[in-house]
Amino acid sequence: MEQLIPLDYTTLRVIWWALLGFLLAAFAVMDGFDLGVATVLPLVSRTDVERRVVFNVVGPVWEGNQVWLIVGGGVVFAAWPLLYAMAFSGFYLAMMLLLIALILRPICFKYRSKMPDARWRSTWDALMCLCGLVAALVFGVAVGNVIVGVPFVFALDTMRPIYQGGFFGLFMPFPVLCGVVSVCMLAMHGSVLLAWKTEGRVAARARRCARGFGVATAVLFVLAGIWVARGLDGFSIVGAVHTGLASNPLDKAVAVTQGGWMHNYARWPLIWIAPAAGVAGALLAAALVGLRSGAPAFLASSAGIAGIVWTFGLSLFPFLLPSSAAPDVSLTVWDASSSHMSLWIMLLATCLLLPVVMLYTAWVYRVMRGKVTEKSVGSGHAY
Repeated sequence: MEQLIPLDYTTLRVIWWALLGFLLAAFAVMDGFDLGVATVLPLVSRTDVERRVVFNVVGPVWEGNQVWLIVGGGVVFAAWPLLYAMAFSGFYLAMMLLLIALILRPICFKYRSKMPDARWRSTWDALMCLCGLVAALVFGVAVGNVIVGVPFVFALDTMRPIYQGGFFGLFMPFPVLCGVVSVCMLAMHGSVLLAWKTEGRVAARARRCARGFGVATAVLFVLAGIWVARGLDGFSIVGAVHTGLASNPLDKAVAVTQGGWMHNYARWPLIWIAPAAGVAGALLAAALVGLRSGAPAFLASSAGIAGIVWTFGLSLFPFLLPSSAAPDVSLTVWDASSSHMSLWIMLLATCLLLPVVMLYTAWVYRVMRGKVTEKSVGSGHAY
């Protein structure tokens, strides 16, 4: 039956790796501005009406943006089952913290304006900001831990992944720096959106935030890159790489060397485009938002986010989840995937359904186009 599949196993694995990268970037761009708007809420709004303006910028679209997180998680579960098992068990407490933040966020949307009491509303506003900040930080810290390596092994008799770390061990210096980069990046993105979609004092404050967070994102991202190149150990496969065999993470040898994550840039110089786009996109967004170019600034911010996300994936390729406890059992694109047939069937389903999601999303944003003003939030349908 597998002989009838027009794509070989190696090609399908690369396609699904690229698809995962696309979905992670889409989530960071689409749901990222929701988290960014929540993070900068106290910085851009002073009065209750101004906060309602901020809420109504993302209120109509935040639920649809969550689709990208669900699809990304589904791809990890279906295409990379070993990665799903290890990541969601090893990062269990961090995932629970993230889940709590993502659950409380819609409650803030729904309950914030149910009562006119100022203390009631300020409490929900503070909780909304905290949810955005925590979610952005946890995402970045998780990425940082993947880069430094996650302490896991496999039980040889059952192939069950065993995580050997603890919750507070996730907050090492480099992962914390990645978390700060994530917070600044999403705060920049949310501020750019608010500068584009609002008017008056909210837009003016959002422009100041976008400039500050844009520059901070570029500077911290460069510092993180220097740290990776000169101070962190990177992983590389030693010897022959078997890309078309059945998944078995125990059948390889892995070397750990300082600056090892830079090897791909020497092998494929073209991928320097990704980190360059990350830095240039953040700085260009900061410049354009100062010129009151709303849509171009948002596109630049989106390009910067995509560049930063893809820098992470391209630097680690072919690794998906390196193991700091036993480097030889690190999960890679070549030994952590589902079967050849499963990847092919899921690819057909994805080619049919993903365009529908993208077209519907585009239609929703077209319907919801335009600025949110203090006058518009006076209608009965506003948050």
